[in-house]
Amino acid sequence: MSRSVLQTVVLLLLAMTSLAAGAQTRAWLDRDRIALGETVTLNIQTDAGASPDYDPLEPEFGISGHSSSRQVELSNGRMQSRTLYAVALKPRRDGVLTIPALRVGNDRTSPLSLVVTPASTRTPARAGDDVFLESEADDTSPYVQQAVGLVVRLYSAVPLVSGELDQPAPDGATLRQVGDDAQYSREIDGRRYNVVERRYLLIPERSGALQIPGATFEGRGATGFFDDFLGRSGALQASAAPRSLEVLPAPAGAPQPWLPLHDLRLNYRSTPQELRVGSAATLTVEAIADGVSAAQMPELQLPPIDGVQVFAEPVQADERFKDGRPQVTLTRSFSLVPTRGGAVELAGLALDWWDVGAGEARSTRLPPLQWQVAGTPAATGGQTVATAPGGVTSQPVPPPATESTLQGTLHGASRGWVLATLLFAALWLLTLLWGLHRSAPATAVTTPRPVSPGATTKPDPAAFKRALAIGDFADVADSLCALARPPASNLDEVRTRLDDAAQRDAIDALQHARWGGGDGVAARGLMRTAFARGPRWREVPTVARPPLPPLYPDA
Repeated sequence: MSRSVLQTVVLLLLAMTSLAAGAQTRAWLDRDRIALGETVTLNIQTDAGASPDYDPLEPEFGISGHSSSRQVELSNGRMQSRTLYAVALKPRRDGVLTIPALRVGNDRTSPLSLVVTPASTRTPARAGDDVFLESEADDTSPYVQQAVGLVVRLYSAVPLVSGELDQPAPDGATLRQVGDDAQYSREIDGRRYNVVERRYLLIPERSGALQIPGATFEGRGATGFFDDFLGRSGALQASAAPRSLEVLPAPAGAPQPWLPLHDLRLNYRSTPQELRVGSAATLTVEAIADGVSAAQMPELQLPPIDGVQVFAEPVQADERFKDGRPQVTLTRSFSLVPTRGGAVELAGLALDWWDVGAGEARSTRLPPLQWQVAGTPAATGGQTVATAPGGVTSQPVPPPATESTLQGTLHGASRGWVLATLLFAALWLLTLLWGLHRSAPATAVTTPRPVSPGATTKPDPAAFKRALAIGDFADVADSLCALARPPASNLDEVRTRLDDAAQRDAIDALQHARWGGGDGVAARGLMRTAFARGPRWREVPTVARPPLPPLYPDA
């Protein structure tokens, strides 16, 4: 077999792999609710190598602001190129509009829905300025620990060259940015403004008056010839008026853990039709919460089921901003493994919460489920289900083998080894023949580069913040261990290396919630408060290096 033939075969296999992967095309909107007169950005990402056909949008939308960017990455051993197309859409009417499926090469995007409200009659206070800011909270009288959506909008009637938008955090509350900035245009009093909308999640930590500082902007606008001639620098500044919220305390007798929401829905995403002894079946539960972040939601746990082992998978969280406030969708799958036959019943997951709109306690519950488990442990030959750490179910463990069974197994194993030996010999002969027919190339010896013993990965505080926001307790522990230098092996080691008592107490609460059934919501709150400015490590004394080498160095 020549070398060129071998290369041809490899190239054909790579081509077949690329064709099997197929093109991937998806579309999404930066906002799903706008006012008439505003624009919304339609994003289309594809690797089909073709541009989208926007003609089906013409009857309902005005189209402008075409842009595209290309990204090349290595995925699964092959180069993959994706192109992101963006276009600004201006609805021609209000109502619920449908963005139809668009053709991209041989692919088609999925249809999207857009809610267009009537044009806003409210005029911002600083309308008419070249640049101005406004902020808006979705609730001016929230409860303590209630998630409040804060939206800051930057209006600019002149093209911006550069700038920095900042929203200071208030005292007595946590504030973090949610998602990417949304950009659109809006017409105010006959003047067209480009709007940059930034969303924040605000969580009050105590009751009483809460003062939110005004957002600030400093930047530069595009200048023309006469501006330069007259000495105008193009510097732009703007500030928003501060806002005040009146935070209410948690009502007496409210459900615990304290969970203030606007709405909560629970659904079964999938349920098993039947259960069988020793076999795993999947049950998936979905929770849709309005006015909360993923970190504030309690863990989705099924009630105990008599005669059924339950293994939970990690929670999948999808956070978004809708109607000016945060919303989260949690999805969790459970593996159900019955240990006996007969009738079994799942009581149904229930969550107690506080309705901030009605001002009363509510409880949302899933309906119970019943199954008739087929089979018995005796009917399955006495097999038992072995479980690995982390809730992973392994294959059934067979019963002890008899003498005749053992002899048959050994005989079958001997035949398998003989066939494997013959196959190995044949492959070795083919390799030898191929080596004799090819020319012996010069062998290049590559000396590996020495790796510095002190080389470590750079700490990633952003990963720790993401884990606190949407990750499970294991993600929080791993990301916190990675912040230590050198990285810590577990949370116990992290605790001994911390110099802050509050941070050590927060880790104790996290460990109790993770392994001892403690309050997970309270533990996350302690972690966010204690580590808001990052970990505080103990100072390790440095040993001065002697100016001269040792007289008798180690061998």
